Amino acid sequence: MDYDFSFFLAVATLITGVVWGGYLLLLKSRGEVFSEDNEPVLVEYARSFFPVVLVVLVLRSFIAEPFRIPSASMMPTLLIGDFILVNKFTYGVRVPVFNTKIIELNEPKRGDIVVFRYPRDPSVDYIKRIIGLPGDKVGYYNKKLTINGTPANQVSLGRYQGVGQGEDMTGNEHLLEDLLGVEHSILVRNGASSAEGVYTVPQGHYFVMGDNRDNSNDSRYWGTVPEENLVGQAFFIWMSWDWQHKGIGFDRIGTVLK
Repeated sequence: MDYDFSFFLAVATLITGVVWGGYLLLLKSRGEVFSEDNEPVLVEYARSFFPVVLVVLVLRSFIAEPFRIPSASMMPTLLIGDFILVNKFTYGVRVPVFNTKIIELNEPKRGDIVVFRYPRDPSVDYIKRIIGLPGDKVGYYNKKLTINGTPANQVSLGRYQGVGQGEDMTGNEHLLEDLLGVEHSILVRNGASSAEGVYTVPQGHYFVMGDNRDNSNDSRYWGTVPEENLVGQAFFIWMSWDWQHKGIGFDRIGTVLK
């Protein structure tokens, strides 16, 4: 069981529902008719909050959940201060709090940007890109990927010009990487050291990396992500606010993530 925001939403929904429903049953047993004029304060609050927390719980658990990007690990795709929406039903429907899958839907695909519970501390949410699928062999040497022996081709887009809180990424090499059919931008810092090797992805797990290859704590360092840790697929930037620098990034609002 995860004692996260969904847990407290579920508890709030249960308490307010029990208080309001219990009061209505009590009135019915007495043969009385409900009236807001004679409603106890506690019941009034429960009646007011129950539908609100119920709708939020349903939307957040089964439809979409908002997240804020706190770090530079997914630059240049995602910037610090981007607010994203995560599709919660892409990979199946799960019971909130218990995280038990009850409906199987789509399988994660290579190139998907996913939010997941960090395997070493499930109370923390991470966001990365899926590089390796179950059974894959992922190689990473000299800042280049291979997947099952096939290179992920890279094309240089020049030097990156950072903005806002990501300004210190200026000068990194900006590359377009072909992840075996999925093209996306990455950043590498020539001369910087990072973990290298060949990684075999176990069944039921996924190998993930940040697009900012030399500034990402990912599967190269702590291993793969179990399928049950996946929260959902990031698909949309609904707000971007870099409070330290330019403020609202109107040019990023409405961006569909690929």
